[in-house]
Amino acid sequence: MSWQLQFLGATGEVTGSLYVLRGGGRTVLLECGLVQGSPETERRNREAFPFEVRDIDAVILSHAHIDHSGRVPLLVKQGYAGPIHVQHATKALAEIMLPDAGYLNEKDAEWENKKRRGKGLTPVEPLYTREDGETCIGQFESADYDETIDIVPGMQLRFHDAGHILGSAIVELRLAAGEEQRTLVFSGDLGYRDAPVMNPPARLKHADAVLLESTYGDRLHRAFDDTMQELGEVFQAARAGQGNILIPAFTVGRTQDVLYLMAEHYDDWRLDDWHIFLDSPMGIEATAVYSQYRHLYGAKLFGPDSSLPELPNYHEARSSEESMRINEISRGAIIIAGSGMCSGGRIQHHLKNNIWRPECHLMIVGFQAYGTLGRRIVDGAETIRLWGDSYRVRAQVHTIGGLSAHADQADLVDWYGAFENRPPVFLVHGERDAQRALAQKLQSKFTARVMIANYEQSFDI
Repeated sequence: MSWQLQFLGATGEVTGSLYVLRGGGRTVLLECGLVQGSPETERRNREAFPFEVRDIDAVILSHAHIDHSGRVPLLVKQGYAGPIHVQHATKALAEIMLPDAGYLNEKDAEWENKKRRGKGLTPVEPLYTREDGETCIGQFESADYDETIDIVPGMQLRFHDAGHILGSAIVELRLAAGEEQRTLVFSGDLGYRDAPVMNPPARLKHADAVLLESTYGDRLHRAFDDTMQELGEVFQAARAGQGNILIPAFTVGRTQDVLYLMAEHYDDWRLDDWHIFLDSPMGIEATAVYSQYRHLYGAKLFGPDSSLPELPNYHEARSSEESMRINEISRGAIIIAGSGMCSGGRIQHHLKNNIWRPECHLMIVGFQAYGTLGRRIVDGAETIRLWGDSYRVRAQVHTIGGLSAHADQADLVDWYGAFENRPPVFLVHGERDAQRALAQKLQSKFTARVMIANYEQSFDI
């Protein structure tokens, strides 16, 4: 038996992860993520899958982020009825995130159809619905880290802690190859060495081939102590300026990091005279999952008898009415809301009410994909458009580079360096400049055989 790996997503970009393994008449999908970015980019999610859905025997997901899991409901909607293998905490997060993604699809279709009706155009259907997101969860089969699972004949799976978000996994696949065995290791998304909450990524010693993410393959994150100082300076400047602070944050991972750091540095950053709002129903639910699975990380995000972050001035906005009341506050509010790339969600309402105010601050704490509103702001846009209206960007914008949940170049090189046999490595989940820089680094340090994955390329393992 031989196994073939094909790259069908996240090649030259950081969203839409999708890879296929074929061997012995079996087909296994590794990741099934949404493409994210500009509206034009996201239209690719409506294209047919580049394989026959009925041929898929099993699906493996490294973690719950939508760019890795977000097309699973669509796959099931189109007829996939097999298992979806994940770590336990990933299943708990997917139960929140996938129905929410379906709800957003419904809202997007509703908004688009209002415009289409005025033009006499045919209405569109949502990519999938909240119900589709709920239905697919019934096919999730979860496992512990380091547990061995038989996926299909000739393939065994083990998850290892990737340190990226709760439940994130390095995927180790042991593949029967005639009389021998081959090991394919997929990094998933690897965590940063100074991650506030998560554990460091597990380090494996042997693989016959490695599939490695390269999001930050061309850069080093700012030193963590410098990042903490920068955050303190932002809070100080915002206090002096009598404005609000907006923090667009991914609801899983970055939100919990920010809450933990504010609790940890509560006195240093003089946060006692602020009101801290988590304005995200999904972020609130995800934070509760972090409380449920606190044994998977070392940070003390919660008190021993509490499922709320240890912040005395912390408020949760679940309803739309609670969210709208926050917009009545002109100063002294720290508002954490999704989406993390400002491409939708409640953060856009807060941008509408604050982005034009020079006394306000916008704190960017995560990766901003090309084509997103967050990326345009980071790149220096002077105006932005929300719901057909233009707003001048006069708030002070801070890009906090040291809070990434992704490994930087040094982390990626160090993680690969743990493999004693220096296996060939395929670079995925990164923009081309980042991949070329990482490839050069791996080649020069380890004389590694490095290939930058291209769409529809196939390789024998």
